[in-house]
Amino acid sequence: MARMHSRKHGKSGSTKPLKKSLPVWLRYKPKEAELLIAKLAKEGKNTSEIGIILRDTYGIPDLKLLFKKKLSKILTEKGETSELPDDLLALIRRSVAIRKHMETNNKDQTAKRGLNLTESKIKRLTKYYKKSGKLASEWKYDPQRAGFFTK
Repeated sequence: MARMHSRKHGKSGSTKPLKKSLPVWLRYKPKEAELLIAKLAKEGKNTSEIGIILRDTYGIPDLKLLFKKKLSKILTEKGETSELPDDLLALIRRSVAIRKHMETNNKDQTAKRGLNLTESKIKRLTKYYKKSGKLASEWKYDPQRAGFFTK
């Protein structure tokens, strides 16, 4: 399937192994992994960062095999989720960075187009999240207040 705005197909990504059982070399039990997840969430890591840290540092290849549910579901049960979904937050941060760039380089037409495309993705995602109930129906993206979401 093609990319959203560029019509390029890109390179294919890696695929997970077909094996649907826990590896025998896994040292962590579900309770220990749950404590690690809680610790990383309290440090302010988002779900993708937590998954990468658990994979690379602690050697936990797949949380879904260990818990039989997704990481976002685990964080929701613990009450550690952020107010905005991770993908929407990343797009908002990108738009803030492009706006900051546009203040000093106001003739950069490529950046202007990138900002337009990014904000259209934000609008499309907010529409989806409002419909699915993950965002409040009165939530609205405001570019002037968007700097609040960046760290």
